[in-house]
Amino acid sequence: MSSIQRRGASNLKSPAAPGSCLAPRAARPVKACTTASNAVGDISIFLQFEAWLHAEVPRVDCSACGKTTLVEVPWAKAAAQLWVTAKRLWRRIDHYVTAARAREWMAGVSLVGVDETSAERGQVYVTVVHDLDAKRLLFRTPGRASETVAAFRSDLLAHGGNPAEIKHVCMDMSAAYTKGVTEVLPQAQISYDRFHVIALGNEAMYAVRREEMERQPRVVKAALGIERKAVRGLVRGMRKDPSDWNKNQRDIMYQLQRSNLQSARAWRLKQALRTVYADAVRHNDAAQAESALLGWISCARRCRLEPFKRLAQTILDRLPGVLRGMLDGRSNAYVKAMNGMLQQAKTAARGFRTMKNFIAIAYLRMSRLKHLPTSPMLPATSRQIRATQYLSGRQVPYKTA
Repeated sequence: MSSIQRRGASNLKSPAAPGSCLAPRAARPVKACTTASNAVGDISIFLQFEAWLHAEVPRVDCSACGKTTLVEVPWAKAAAQLWVTAKRLWRRIDHYVTAARAREWMAGVSLVGVDETSAERGQVYVTVVHDLDAKRLLFRTPGRASETVAAFRSDLLAHGGNPAEIKHVCMDMSAAYTKGVTEVLPQAQISYDRFHVIALGNEAMYAVRREEMERQPRVVKAALGIERKAVRGLVRGMRKDPSDWNKNQRDIMYQLQRSNLQSARAWRLKQALRTVYADAVRHNDAAQAESALLGWISCARRCRLEPFKRLAQTILDRLPGVLRGMLDGRSNAYVKAMNGMLQQAKTAARGFRTMKNFIAIAYLRMSRLKHLPTSPMLPATSRQIRATQYLSGRQVPYKTA
């Protein structure tokens, strides 16, 4: 925020007509705020700061026309240029992002993560492809069908990349993405994201608990107590890690483990699957990981719990990709984090009008574009350079941040 004090003026120029005007009236000066508040509000999402210029603008009497007007301030034209509409602003963003992305070079990409994220209500999704080594967004397109992988391959070739150099593709168990990678990138090995597999285990556990509560509510209440608080503690305790339990959740989970409920067996299977993944991260050995995972599949197929029997068969059908996702630290954690940031940006902007705007924001914030215009918020001088600062006509030392 900058404040400008009114100076004494004897012959101010009137903006209405040429000629000399009288001095300001004896009445109190008008405090005016000349700023492009609406325009700054629109671009604050990208520039992060608002600029306000406060000045006491004097009134003058024009000797030619006799009207009382305000003195024309020198920054009025610049403020008028900042007053832009939303469509004009989005056109500029799209222009600079498209120009910067056209100069991007994608050679050497070998490990990518593929995922989808919601674009708007009504099951509308976009597919995102990230470079997991360089931590940047490579490609984004509407839809989540197998054709999106072919569109990524074409875009990679247009930016100097070689699809044959892609060794691993980390993704969830989407049939569409699996088909697209198999057809378009046949040399790439598919690694199924570990968090997606654990999420499937959690869903199977919740399915068992819901079915048991619906079919045998009296048995569950007899084993755990009839208080509603105990039921809430059971739900939260099964969801959390044991190290995060509070006292009530420890008590209810202790009762669950000593019972013969199906929910107890489902929780043990879920925890066993997490243990298999944790051990694989620690030793990073393919043979040990395969042996442990096959042992878990054998237990899950004989547990007489239909959700876990289906999960075991799903993992067995995709065993090579699941094993590759357990080793070498491969995961889509970075992609999920970027999707969360995009959803936060969409919430802060209260939605984007078009899919094109949403994709432009994704490239602007996550592609690490190197050929964008210089930000006007960068300091004019380096903070390491000593400068001279004056306060009320007196020289004072310059403070560095």
